[in-house]
Amino acid sequence: MSKFIRFDEYGIHLVLGVDDNKAIHLLHFSSIPADITTLPTGGNANPYSLIEVQASGMNQLGHFAEGHTGTVPGCRLLYEKHTLKKTPTGQMLRISLSDKETSLAATVVFQFYKKTPVARVWTELTNKGKAPIGLEYVSSFVLQGMAKLGLKNWQDKSLLHIPHNTWFGEIQWTSRTLPELGLNYIGMDGVKSLNYKVTGTWPSVNFLPQAAYENTESGEVFMWQIEAGVSWQWELNGSHNNLRLQLSGPTETDNHWFKWLEPGGSFTTVSAAVAVTQGKLEEGFRALTEYRRIIRRKNEDNEKLPIIFNDYMNCLMGDPTTEKLLPLIDAAAKAGCEIFCIDAGWYADGSWWNTVGEWKPSQKRFPGGIEEPINRIRKNGMVPGLWLELEVMGVDCPLAKTVPDNWFFMRHGQRVIANGRYQLDYRTPAVRKHSDSVIDRLVKDYGVGYIKMDYNINAGHGTEHNSDSTGDGLLEHHRAYIVWLKGVFKRHPKLVIENCGSGGLRMTYGFLEHHSIQSSSDQMDYKRYACIAAASPSVITPEQCAVWSYPLREGDREEVIFNMVNALLMRIHQSGHLAELTDERRQLVHDGLKLYRKIRGDLKKSLPVWPLGLPTMQSDWVALGLEVPGRMHMAVWRLGSKEAMKTLDLSRFAGRDIEVSVAYPLKTEIRSTWNKALGQLTVEMPQQNTARLLRLAIT
Repeated sequence: MSKFIRFDEYGIHLVLGVDDNKAIHLLHFSSIPADITTLPTGGNANPYSLIEVQASGMNQLGHFAEGHTGTVPGCRLLYEKHTLKKTPTGQMLRISLSDKETSLAATVVFQFYKKTPVARVWTELTNKGKAPIGLEYVSSFVLQGMAKLGLKNWQDKSLLHIPHNTWFGEIQWTSRTLPELGLNYIGMDGVKSLNYKVTGTWPSVNFLPQAAYENTESGEVFMWQIEAGVSWQWELNGSHNNLRLQLSGPTETDNHWFKWLEPGGSFTTVSAAVAVTQGKLEEGFRALTEYRRIIRRKNEDNEKLPIIFNDYMNCLMGDPTTEKLLPLIDAAAKAGCEIFCIDAGWYADGSWWNTVGEWKPSQKRFPGGIEEPINRIRKNGMVPGLWLELEVMGVDCPLAKTVPDNWFFMRHGQRVIANGRYQLDYRTPAVRKHSDSVIDRLVKDYGVGYIKMDYNINAGHGTEHNSDSTGDGLLEHHRAYIVWLKGVFKRHPKLVIENCGSGGLRMTYGFLEHHSIQSSSDQMDYKRYACIAAASPSVITPEQCAVWSYPLREGDREEVIFNMVNALLMRIHQSGHLAELTDERRQLVHDGLKLYRKIRGDLKKSLPVWPLGLPTMQSDWVALGLEVPGRMHMAVWRLGSKEAMKTLDLSRFAGRDIEVSVAYPLKTEIRSTWNKALGQLTVEMPQQNTARLLRLAIT
């Protein structure tokens, strides 16, 4: 190498090498400092590309199969210069490249952060030539050599951690060796890739755009999230001596994305965040938690964490009326709720699914006007909220029959229909104007301060209208939606907008960088919900994650406690028929919300701990701790286990004194033992399907 570019700050160690031909290679990106003498040099460094760009009509080199390696002009991009400058959050490294044949200019950007070993990475392209360039693939981040530390072969020391995601069953992590996933060391370069992707307007259906790789020999953990609001793709391939990771937004092969880059035109990829840590997988999650707080829009909601009552789950279920709402509003206020959201159905006399789109209150449901329950909410000292699904119009909505086709996603000359709804196209100015008018009317006329923005369809791979490809139309639509959303927050800075997509099917930082709160699930079985709630800090900060607590009409004491513990370490979405509960069960809700108001200041700055590992739907014991200096709030659930005792791994606190007490429910004790030497806490919970919130004082 004729030149090395090094970065060694914030727990990240990066080395770039520029060879004699001005080709640039990412030789090292790690939590462990680089030994320059062991890094690749000369010709054998070629696989260590910094960027991959595939253009139409150009060769793709080598045996690539479904992978996106050996791209052209990606492999021809040569080093021009780099800059390292200070930003308010940390250093930013920009590496400028160019291709003489196409006059394509590329910049790969690494934004680093003072508080956490995470880099946010993206690619910027500009066509400085005179002819259009057809883009089929552009990487956000490329890393060859993930497994280079240590002596073992990569297949014998690698674990891949994948978060599966579905309606009612969000955030279910699996951990597998690469051979278990079908990726084996074969003694030479293979063509098989582990390819994970999602296409459409639900970016976290099937998989969350996040994963982790663990080198079990070196103790190194790589964790990444693709910050997409729509389609995305990542791949891991194994060569004869190492592993290669590539992250991207939509691609042509995987997601129907293609874009003409016209002369003078520019394109910026979806960003990706990559954490590099040492030790347990938990350390990567803690690093990303810090990062997510840094990039998130600053807002009052994530500082105050108000308690939200929502009338939907295991309560009114989309059938609100004045008669049903008034006693609920009074009961919610008495319990200590601070926001009351009227969920779906308020805009339709009867069945509402296919008619959504005009967002005008039903006179039948609210004979005295919707102002009557809203005024009752305000009189009780709570902020009123309403449910919207603003990005769609039902096929039976009168407005949908009068507006032109350019309001909607179009494919094959027809409006795209999904589950009885048309998908609105936010690139269209009239659509944004219509959406603004709805938001402004609800805020002005009714004093709405909270909107649950739901989204219950997947509109597929995009729209052909006014786009180079359906995937291009989809990506640009999402970017236009985010610009629109920023405008809403600029006009109404105190407005809280919850991000919901049939629960957690849009649970990505393509949305959560801007929204203060996210629906975690539509799961209606409180016992199953424990596994989702406990896993949620792996993908979202606790203060952004809304979890339902919905005591049942016919439940018992332990059911109310279990429901409450599910939500106490997150953002509470209180529901259930509070006015119809027995005095004892209602008091348990009141006690839980009172405790929440005391501890929520800790939650917004806490870091997660999983003493039993990440939970799944098969777990029979589940535990989640949120740690701040000197103490931890820990939820423990005993599900179907036949064993009444469980030992929790808190080895990070070995050698320290811990005092354990039950924070919720009040006046309750459980037997526990702290093994200071080993860092193990053993707890006893005699009854199945019970939960407790513990307070650990750590000295």
